[in-house]
Amino acid sequence: MHWFPKTVGGKKQSQAEIFVLSSTDGKFHLVSKIGRIEKSVDAHKGAVLAGRWNHDGTALVTAGEDGLIKIWSKVGMLRSTLANQGSPVYSVAWGPDSDRILYTSEMQLTIKPLQPSAKVMQWKAHDGIVLKVDWNSVNSLILSGGEDCKYKVWDSFGRLLHSSSPHDYPVTSLSWAPDGEMFAVGSFNTLRLCDKTGWSYAVEKPHTGSLFSLAWSADSTQLAGACGNGHVIFAHVVEQCWEWKNFVITLTKRRSMQVTNVMNDAVDILEFRDPVIKASLAFAHLVVATSLQCYVYSSRNWNTPLIFDLKEGTVSLILQAEKHFLLVDGAGLYIFSYEGRLLSSPKFLDMRADILNAQVLSLCDDTIAIRDNRDEKVILFFDVSSGKAVGDGNPLTHKLEVVEIALDQCGPATDRKIALIDKNRDLYLASVRHFGREPKICKTGTMVDNIAWNDSANILCGIQDNKLTVWCYPSVVFTDKELLPKTLHIRDSSDFNSVPHILNFFGTKVTLRQGDGSLVYSSVPPYTVLLHEYCSSARWEDALCLCRLVKDQSLWACLASMAMANRELTTAEMAYGAIGELPRVEYIKTIKEQPSKESALAHMLLFSGQAQEAESALLQAGLIYQAIRVNIDLFNWERALELAVKHKTHVDTVLAYREKFLQKSGKKETNKRFLHYSEGVDVDWENIRAKIDMELSKEREKAANVSVRSSGASYR
Repeated sequence: MHWFPKTVGGKKQSQAEIFVLSSTDGKFHLVSKIGRIEKSVDAHKGAVLAGRWNHDGTALVTAGEDGLIKIWSKVGMLRSTLANQGSPVYSVAWGPDSDRILYTSEMQLTIKPLQPSAKVMQWKAHDGIVLKVDWNSVNSLILSGGEDCKYKVWDSFGRLLHSSSPHDYPVTSLSWAPDGEMFAVGSFNTLRLCDKTGWSYAVEKPHTGSLFSLAWSADSTQLAGACGNGHVIFAHVVEQCWEWKNFVITLTKRRSMQVTNVMNDAVDILEFRDPVIKASLAFAHLVVATSLQCYVYSSRNWNTPLIFDLKEGTVSLILQAEKHFLLVDGAGLYIFSYEGRLLSSPKFLDMRADILNAQVLSLCDDTIAIRDNRDEKVILFFDVSSGKAVGDGNPLTHKLEVVEIALDQCGPATDRKIALIDKNRDLYLASVRHFGREPKICKTGTMVDNIAWNDSANILCGIQDNKLTVWCYPSVVFTDKELLPKTLHIRDSSDFNSVPHILNFFGTKVTLRQGDGSLVYSSVPPYTVLLHEYCSSARWEDALCLCRLVKDQSLWACLASMAMANRELTTAEMAYGAIGELPRVEYIKTIKEQPSKESALAHMLLFSGQAQEAESALLQAGLIYQAIRVNIDLFNWERALELAVKHKTHVDTVLAYREKFLQKSGKKETNKRFLHYSEGVDVDWENIRAKIDMELSKEREKAANVSVRSSGASYR
């Protein structure tokens, strides 16, 4: 039995008052809510073992004892026979986008796309016959349970994420909560509530025989089960817990929460008119969504919440930033201030708010990032205050499907960064606002499972190869990528008994949930947060004093990169010297000796590996020789000659340095273009040096005049 979907994209369906009922005589029936059979269809030989509507109600899939899997229209017309297994198919589920079917085949699971030519994925899932499967549209995770008395969690690529220990009896039912945060498992006289990662919250032992079917309410707070003794049991999710700094909040009843301040053992009781559906605690605020209202509490005062009514629709997700929070329901997403004012409601083409989750949606004080449900390689950015696309409106496109995104929480909007994990579990960092340029996406780590940004500094932590890794200054990949390993803080995996999941990263404390459900706390050195504070407020002397006091190589490496990013060359020179990077110290001295600010800026871009940007900056400033010289130093001979010919200057300089280079390497000129120009140009090193000296003196004179004019303007 499966009800027709009530809503699609937040809109009610006109046909939502019917359900499909499969029977042992090979038929399925479309039945109205008052029990009248609207239509009966002969579908299979033998019993119809499963019947499921897709997520928008446009199609129905049935599976039977005859091993056939068939697709039907919503009025019961046969569209196609998708598969013929030759053995009974006990359970079937639609993929998140209704374009694939997951079904059981004895001990195996099979994912078959609806497109005829698409590749079929099949793998051995259990050591006994697989009895039940479910596929969640929000987190894209697969559940399976079988006669081997185990339940397992898989990703959509067939990778095993969790396998339970064997239970006493076969798993006869399982079901995802609609929001994808929990699932329920049923067997003989047993009902188990589990987290999406697989560990068990609670086990109940009702004396009802086997639980053959489980169904959740739309708000993921209630559960119904069909039992072998003919009874229907109901359950409510309670005892959920939220933590932030010194506060612990527990959902004690469906309409009641208890707030405990662990510093002084003070207890407050929060009462609500309607059952609590979702809650979030962060940034000194508690946001609670009930079925009809939203409550906003400040941690300074638990007695007088701000209350406002919600639009029709069940809240499925709450995200918080320092200045505002975001609510997601089936109809859309909405950003509110903590004073209850609606700031914006971003929308994009074919947006499906019903499948958004915390892994593909991220919020900070000025930006919202959303992975596009039409193309999982694309990330869209929206302005918080207006709801419009950020910058020029162009999204960020990665080369592979993105599985998790996270915006940093601190600093100005112009310097906003996003961290993303792709399906290969590689971690990348990119700038949000790229203003027409091709966005630079830098690889930061491999084998990364999940990530979280710090709430008070742009420090990133993640589970990398089963170890807790802290990127003390992730933006180092944009200024000096070779320095990245020196800025890492890694905690050994022996501290964890299984792959943990990061819950939050507040202050210097990282909270992790292990595979068995236990909480583990890890701390990062407080000096890193303090260094970020000093550098963001341009307190470079204080930053140097801190590094000298702590005498930690990773701290010096962070300071060196931060100083270069802020063009604070003296501090950068001292920091690089402290970690023994003498070639970089020498290059910084070269930058300081440049005849003009434009040349110094170009060499700083070169220092960061941005050769093209350095050349563009020099050409824009009219420093043709410097642009040519940059390409000569990088051995980009063709580009150097191209610039010299185009601007009709320093052709002999390029030819002279090229000739010197070939002599040192013991080679002869073979490039036709260089041979052509060398026939008509005489190379005279005295003239070349004189010309270079003249260029540099002109540049110094121009820079001095600009400095004098700006000083005069300031005086006036």
